[in-house]
Amino acid sequence: MRVIITLACTESGDRNYTTTKNKRTQPGRMELRKYCPRLKRHTLHRETR
Repeated sequence: MRVIITLACTESGDRNYTTTKNKRTQPGRMELRKYCPRLKRHTLHRETR
């Protein structure tokens, strides 16, 4: 049930990270605060399709 997802920065739009998630326990879109190299600070990253 684990799938690979891509996390994109909400401010710059860059797709910086990939991770996995369990679709059964987290059916919605994942949001994490991660470091954005272009902006050189931590920003909110959301799961993309």
